[in-house]
Amino acid sequence: MTHVLTHPPVAPLQPPSAEQPKRAESIIQLRQVSKVYANGSHALVNINLDIKKGDFLFITGPSGSGKSTLLKMLYGDEHPSNGDIIVHKECPHQLRGNQLSMLRRRIGIVFQDYKLIPRRTVAENISVVLWAQSYTRQEIERRLQPALKMVGLTDKADRFPEELSGGEQQRVSIARAIVATPPILLADEPTGNLDPDNSWQVIKILKKLNQLGITVVVTTHDENLIRLSDHPVVQIRNGKLYR
Repeated sequence: MTHVLTHPPVAPLQPPSAEQPKRAESIIQLRQVSKVYANGSHALVNINLDIKKGDFLFITGPSGSGKSTLLKMLYGDEHPSNGDIIVHKECPHQLRGNQLSMLRRRIGIVFQDYKLIPRRTVAENISVVLWAQSYTRQEIERRLQPALKMVGLTDKADRFPEELSGGEQQRVSIARAIVATPPILLADEPTGNLDPDNSWQVIKILKKLNQLGITVVVTTHDENLIRLSDHPVVQIRNGKLYR
């Protein structure tokens, strides 16, 4: 593996020089966040959450509980009705245009339905993120192979999405999300359409990325997967967050 993915975007913590151990810096904060839709329904109610650099956090809860809404607010696709959201010391809901685009470049996003481009190959689907950010062809090639290797698809670079299994398509979406080495990875029900074996493969990749320093936040309703993964969990029920 080249140095592209072996040098994580988040710097490792240095040994503390004093007796008091050094705490990791918060990378995501939600303070008294609520979301009320136009029809009066409450998606989220007074949510407080603090995610440190290098954390791996599961957010669980039944369908419609507000998990996806919470993730969308982290990258500015939804705005809170009340409260503050801070991501990389920025407030996504207060950003517009280029400022929001720049913040989103520091956040990789994995969706349940993959969102791959049907008429583009695996390599092209992964590279589209880098093209959009004006990377040179040489830099794209340098980053593409490590991303493919990370998700175990080096031999599928020239395949089209329809030629892949669901698990492979989700791995392509993960590679696309991390090819620009963002410090944060948000995965919204990434195993929702997969069987148990493929689900575990996806989680193992996310765990490996977390070990490289990427902060990972995963929404899921798969309780068994959460137990096997042994990572911290918060639950959203009726719009409220429980630890």
